[in-house]
Formats: sequence, structure tokens, C-alpha cells
Amino acid sequence: MKTLNDFNFKNKKALIRVDFNVPLDANFNVTDATRIQAAKPTIIKILEDGGSCILMSHLGRPKGVQDEFSLQHIVDKVEDIIGVETTFVSNCIGEEAEAAAAKLEPGKILILENLRFHEEESKGDVAFAEKLAKLGDIYVNDAFGTAHRAHASTTIIAQFFPENKCFGSLLEQEIKSIDKVMKTGEKPVLAVLGGAKVSSKITIIENILDKVDHLIIGGGMTFTFIKAQGGSVGDSICEDDKMDLALDILKQAKAKNVQIHLPVDVLAANAFSNDADTQVIDVTKIPDGWQGLDAGPKSKAMFHDVVMQCKTILWNGPLGVFEMETFANGTIELGNSIAEATKNGAFSLVGGGDSVAAVKQFGFEHKVSYVSTGGGAMLESLEGKTLPGIAAILE
Repeated sequence: MKTLNDFNFKNKKALIRVDFNVPLDANFNVTDATRIQAAKPTIIKILEDGGSCILMSHLGRPKGVQDEFSLQHIVDKVEDIIGVETTFVSNCIGEEAEAAAAKLEPGKILILENLRFHEEESKGDVAFAEKLAKLGDIYVNDAFGTAHRAHASTTIIAQFFPENKCFGSLLEQEIKSIDKVMKTGEKPVLAVLGGAKVSSKITIIENILDKVDHLIIGGGMTFTFIKAQGGSVGDSICEDDKMDLALDILKQAKAKNVQIHLPVDVLAANAFSNDADTQVIDVTKIPDGWQGLDAGPKSKAMFHDVVMQCKTILWNGPLGVFEMETFANGTIELGNSIAEATKNGAFSLVGGGDSVAAVKQFGFEHKVSYVSTGGGAMLESLEGKTLPGIAAILE
């Protein structure tokens, strides 16, 4: 696995695929710069070597050239965060881009215009990738969030740098963190899977049963498992067509000696609302007209005990409807447990959109070992798929 440390970038132009797909407000100000911050170590290493950085990224899902999706809007923010003079060029290929790249001096940064202004980017067009490749000496992929897409700038381009390609430090960290859970983690290994639907997590569950010792299942997925075993789930979210699958997962887990932990009680509500009437109730005895929206006190205590005995922890998905304050407590307490286990020496990886949002919202970001930056890419890694953006560097 080639990383930044395998190269000296002195007088080299590094063509870096970053993920600067950041949220902007109505005045085009960056509202969350996490992804820019995440790319900083890679950029700084190259500049300190005496190289220069040509940054390419997409922003949003433009239909052709649309000013609201121009990367020009983020140039000042990048300059601010990296602390280095940054210029912008209004195309990512062609004469203008080539001229800007040619005159880029060591220690400086150039940002190319949005890759997705060209439909060839998403199509993985070889000729487009070759035009991008002309701009740099060494190709660095540091965009985990797009590593699961075989786009021109994330995958196809790598073939034009047979010897001169590597992972940036963010992507390297992502790969190592997932490997730590899936391959090299200290036992016992725990996966916490939450979220609404079993169907969206089937492949993950089936893939990780060989790797984990404990599996906590929470969130809306719970009720498909409970109903499949004969429990009453009232009006709780439930995938009736996945009940056989839920029973099969329980059977597979037993055969593989994996302990599955389902909630034993829930905080139920008589409406999907923060102001609904609530009651704590046995998870198998939810009456009609009521729905389980968070883990109950016995479940939270049980989950805490499981977390505390594990040395490697993967957390993907909340335990309740954390966006509503009334039903956020299960997710918060789980976060506290994982933070405590991490402090005691466990390795904890958080990934997948909702859990990352929860971790940031409740201030656990710096209390876990690693927070993944890629939603879809993280999930596909956990499903055991080889991501095209990663494979292209390894080839």
C-alpha cells in the first residue's frame, strides 16, 4: 500500500483528489469545513516536502456548469484552513487548467473547478481522466467519501500514474481503521448496528458475523427481529417481508457463536412526535397505537455492559430517533459508553451518515478513536466490497 511517505514531493506537482463536497449557505459560505480540515495533513506534508498541490473535487450534483456549485466559493475557506496562498482556475481540464498548473510554484495550492461540470467525470471517461492526469506528476487519492465510485478522478485516472500514485493520509487512516475492525482488531469485537431498516444492513450483518463476537441491534431494525420471534410491536416500524431473514440472521449468529443483543425494553410513544405521550414498555409487548422510538433503561444498561467488555467497537446507526430530543437518550448513552470504553483502551470506529451526525451533535467526535468521513464508502467496505478508488491505487 503506497502512502505519502513513499514519495518525496520536492519540486513535484501533486494532483490530489480531495472530497470538498461541503455544505454552503445561501451566501455561499462553508457551514461545515470538516472535510477541508480532514485533507490538511496530506496537503501540508506535500508542501513541506517542497511540492505544490493541485486539488480536484466535485461539489453537489450540478447539471452542467452552474455557478452555485462552483468551487470558487470555497477558495477563501481552504486558504484560511491550510494557511497557504491558494489560486483557482475556472476549468479542470484544457488549456487554462494546464497553464495554471504549469506556472504553479512549490509551496502553493491550485484548486480546479468542479469536476462534475463535465459529465465525463461521473461516466468514468478515460479521455477525460487522461486530460486531468496531464496536470500533475504524482496522483494522490485522499477522498474516501467517493472511493466507492469508479469516476474518472477517483479511479480511472490512476492508470496514467503506474508508479506515481498513492493514498493520502485521510484515505490511509480510513483503510487502516476499517481493517482494524474487520481483520486485526483485538477481541472481543463488537458491532453496534442501528437505523430504521434491516434491508439496508443485510449485507453488512452477513459480512461481519465472521468478524465479531457481539452484535447490538438497535433502532427501527429491532422490531423486525422482535416480531419475527413472536413479539408484539404495535405501530413500530417493521419490515414484515424481512422477518424470515431476521430469523436466519439469528440462526447464523448462533452457529458462529456471535452473541446478538436486542433491546429488552423501549421508550414507546403514541405518535411520531417529540411531544407525544410516552411510556417505557417491554419490547415484545408494545400495544397497538404505540411505537418504539428509543431504547429503554434496561436495554441501555445491558448495552453499556456489553460495550465495556469489548476491545474493538464499530458503531453504525443510532439507537432511536435522536433528531427528537425526547428519543435521543439511548443514542447519547451509547455514545457515553463507547467514549468510556475508548478511554479505557478500546478502539472505536464510527461510520455511516446518521451515527456520524449523532456523534457530532452530542460532542463525541474527539472521544472515539476514529470517525469515518465516508457514508456510502464506509458501508460498502463493511459489506466486504473492494472499493474501486482503493483498488486503483493498489494495482
